[in-house]
Amino acid sequence: MIRKIFFPLFFTIRHLRNKLLLGILVLVPLIATILILVWAFNSVDNILQPIIRSTWGINFPGIGVAIVIVLAYIAGIIASSILGRKVISFIESYLDRLPVFGQLYRGIRQIIQSFSEPRQTGFMQVVFIEYPRKGIHSLGFITNELHDHSDEKFYTVFVPTSPNPTSGFMEVVREEEIIKTNISVDEAIRVVVSAGRVPLQTSALAKKKAPEQGVGEIK
Repeated sequence: MIRKIFFPLFFTIRHLRNKLLLGILVLVPLIATILILVWAFNSVDNILQPIIRSTWGINFPGIGVAIVIVLAYIAGIIASSILGRKVISFIESYLDRLPVFGQLYRGIRQIIQSFSEPRQTGFMQVVFIEYPRKGIHSLGFITNELHDHSDEKFYTVFVPTSPNPTSGFMEVVREEEIIKTNISVDEAIRVVVSAGRVPLQTSALAKKKAPEQGVGEIK
């Protein structure tokens, strides 16, 4: 009798918890981005509208949107150049050292980067590794490439926990022990956040290459 009462209750609570967490992970970065953009648009409007009215005697609605878009475009051009990246890196290193503001800036930057291109997030490729023991495969993200003194290639692989992909484990894995995939970073994150309820659009481990062909790959 007790089992009949508590088992459905337990699964209902777990279902609600997982869905709420998934919803929060989706909505918080989106809402934060929208609020930041609205704040930027309004701030530019509040600064420029009085100047435009006093100079030309007209209102220019939407000037904040236009200016922010132009500034974002210019910033993108600067960031795509070698010199621009060095300047931005120097500024970010200074901002990171500021108390309180540095932590806030890093947090916002990481949230925005998590929804950008895989290379910008630091996740170079989605892979499978045998972890935590042989015979069990865990989904991970390649974050860096390493070479030892014999020029043997290793990769650092971030293995996220589910359903919270912001925590996990960093493993150093030989190249031949990695199964590379063509799964996108976005798809892999959705799988992790949903605890596997969102299926991978791939034949997964069935098409691992033979060892003599190098790193296994999922087509």
